Amino acid sequence: MNAIEVKHWFRRYADRILEKKNELTDLDSAVGDGDHGVNLARGWKAIGNEMETFDGGVSDIFLLVSRTLISKVGGASGPLYGTAFLRMSAVLRGKEQIGKDDWPGLLKAGCEGIGQRGRVNGGEKTMYDVWLAVTEAAEKKEPEEATLALRLLEAARKKAEEIIELQATKGRAAYLGERSIGHRDPGAESTVLLFEALHDTVSNPGGRP
Repeated sequence: MNAIEVKHWFRRYADRILEKKNELTDLDSAVGDGDHGVNLARGWKAIGNEMETFDGGVSDIFLLVSRTLISKVGGASGPLYGTAFLRMSAVLRGKEQIGKDDWPGLLKAGCEGIGQRGRVNGGEKTMYDVWLAVTEAAEKKEPEEATLALRLLEAARKKAEEIIELQATKGRAAYLGERSIGHRDPGAESTVLLFEALHDTVSNPGGRP
């Protein structure tokens, strides 16, 4: 995946976040502050606009995304996603593209960034659960990038569904106690959208949907 394709990925994701803004906000209203969709939409709208003209390399693109999210997105999601993309940018430094063998280390770096910034472990019903599942899925070797992208998406969707029945023990949702059981985690859902956009980009690299 070269720099142009990475920009397509992030522009597609920006489109999805804007499309799902109200849905993500509704999910967050049930378990948190009710601002997840609004906050992400603000940041990703700015990123989508930047992608139109930005001509940096793959590491630079991830760094731009990180800085924009940290500066423009409030709540927990900005720092969490921002840290993930910052760590991923460091892994890609000096590379002209993301090769299929780069994905395990790249996703591990992002996952660890979220875990450390959020002080979370698996099984606490957060976006970290989905990132961890995707990272583990990336460790299985695939000869084709499209097949790998599909596996990452399937892992993200599966884990987002599995944690619905968990009781949240981190974040604002933890204050609900047992009442958090049965609710979707908004961060997990926005993470699924990220890997939907990745799969679409790899399957249809010519442009946005």
